[in-house]
Amino acid sequence: MILRHCLNPTYRSHLGLVRLSRGSNQKNLVRRQRGVNQQQANRKYASHGQKPVEWRPPNMSELPVPRGSWKTAYTSIQKRYNRQLIASIAFFTGTTIYAFSSGFIDLNLAPPMKNPPGENESQKSSAAAESEPEGSVSNQSGDAKAMPVSDRPEDIPEIPSSVSYLLIGAGTASFAAFRAIRSKDPYAKILVIGEEEHYPYMRPPLSKEFWFSDEKEVSKTLSFKQWNGKERSIFYEHEDFYCSPRELPLKENGGVAVVRGLKVAKIDPSTRRAYLDNGWEITYEKCLIATGGNPKNLLVFEKAPEEIQKKVTVFRNIKHFQELDSISRKAKSVTIIGGGFLGSELACALGKRSKATGTTVNQVFPEAGNMGKILPEYLSQWTTDKVKSEGVHVIPNTSVKAVSSKNKRLILHLNNGQELLTDHVVVAVGLEPNTELAKTSGLEIDDIHGGFRVNAELEARSNLWVAGDASCFYDVKLGRRRVEHHDHAVVSGRLAGENMTGAGKPYWHQSMFWSDLGPNVGYEAIGLVDSIMPTVGVFARASEKDTPKAVVEATGEGVRSETELMAKEIEPSSVDIKPQPPVAGDDYGKGVIFYLRDNVIVGIVLWNVFNRMPIARKIISEGKSYDDLSEVAKLFNLHSLE
Repeated sequence: MILRHCLNPTYRSHLGLVRLSRGSNQKNLVRRQRGVNQQQANRKYASHGQKPVEWRPPNMSELPVPRGSWKTAYTSIQKRYNRQLIASIAFFTGTTIYAFSSGFIDLNLAPPMKNPPGENESQKSSAAAESEPEGSVSNQSGDAKAMPVSDRPEDIPEIPSSVSYLLIGAGTASFAAFRAIRSKDPYAKILVIGEEEHYPYMRPPLSKEFWFSDEKEVSKTLSFKQWNGKERSIFYEHEDFYCSPRELPLKENGGVAVVRGLKVAKIDPSTRRAYLDNGWEITYEKCLIATGGNPKNLLVFEKAPEEIQKKVTVFRNIKHFQELDSISRKAKSVTIIGGGFLGSELACALGKRSKATGTTVNQVFPEAGNMGKILPEYLSQWTTDKVKSEGVHVIPNTSVKAVSSKNKRLILHLNNGQELLTDHVVVAVGLEPNTELAKTSGLEIDDIHGGFRVNAELEARSNLWVAGDASCFYDVKLGRRRVEHHDHAVVSGRLAGENMTGAGKPYWHQSMFWSDLGPNVGYEAIGLVDSIMPTVGVFARASEKDTPKAVVEATGEGVRSETELMAKEIEPSSVDIKPQPPVAGDDYGKGVIFYLRDNVIVGIVLWNVFNRMPIARKIISEGKSYDDLSEVAKLFNLHSLE
């Protein structure tokens, strides 16, 4: 482009006016250019017939004046900048809120409580105040982020959206766990969620002492008399011990709150968040699953018409006891299906009551004798005779094949071809571990034993433990196990609570279990006890001191797992015992039964022998092989107790 201009004659003459000699500076260039401009201006004016004007720079008055003041112009510019800044902040804020609400960004902070869909807050608050009993939790929540709880107490949600310790299940295992947590962390804030409408309570009296009470209002008071006559509540703690879930975040010294009548539907271990069945969400730091088990039913009753199902009780909780207590006072006949711990206990309890009410009590089970899966055959037969002496019509080696109804009564069609007419049926055939959370939360279930599969520290996932009936744990002495007894719930719950506070202890304590066939016959057991194992029993004559009633009178404690804490050391017996096979007519007053695996003692039953469980526990923990078990029996000093 520059070369083309240089060849043009017009531009060539123009360039001649501004051509510089070598060595000229920029100042000379500017001076020459001004001269050219002045000559051009003179020629322009002359061409219009005007007198040429001498060119000069314009003064201040001749310069163009901007519209408005400089302040006005500056203000206009600032407003434009402010609008751009506000728009940028609004865009950033909106993007951030959307990212958090959609879950694209998650800092693991406590989410606000969610109201159940379709409910108005004010309607729920007024309805809860009118319809729910004091201390219960209504289905309402608030916005946890609306204002600090100390400023507006009325805005505190009914259930906190975030807790340090979350316990799912309000049974014995949870009770033992929060006691252990509070002992290690006195300022801990613990939230317990249970499906029942009751605070944590003990279950053993439901099939034992409750039935031997003379009080007709026992199902309402839920208080019972122990074998020593001392009255006691079924609840572990009075309701004043607990704070309300609403108050829990405000407790400076910590506390325990129980949410009743709600269920956890899902857990997300990765985000440590629990989802309730009504839509609420709770984040936690540590969580325990202690959901226990559900009573099993028989398929023949599950598939029966509704009118038949209404006359069938699967026995497990307070509601079931209250239902059966009322029925047993009116019915002409009650039939118990099952010959295990629960079935045999209920049979003896209802048999005793039948002497006053005239009710016929039947017991049907497929084993050869009561507790046939646990006790050796000779002791099982002795137990069956004991149950019969209580007025129970025992029908062993039998199962229910079908069921029908006639004249508002049930007809049980047995596999031996007989028919049994009854008014009500109680099914006591064991428990099914409650593992519903495993399906929704991606937790592992043991294929052999059932229950949540956990390690020796009872941990299923990071910051997530399982205890009680629902836990399938690794026993460092006996291998992988699942236990369904009261003491195991206490022991495993306590261990889980300690580990939730950082203890990191493995399960090593051998829990025990016990069963009472009334106030005069009872036994305690520990380890693996199965009637298919080889057993060796050593017995002695019993006295009045060798009964469940006597041990409660001596210790003042009806929960037998607690009485072992009061056990005193005893000297081994020096009495020699000659082994002999059992014979018909033997009176098994008291004794010790050893269960063997590869000639090693893996289980022990103490028959009407109490407060000797520490000795049994030590024998199992040693895992030794013995040539003469009668020498081991001397450690329990059976004869000195006569």
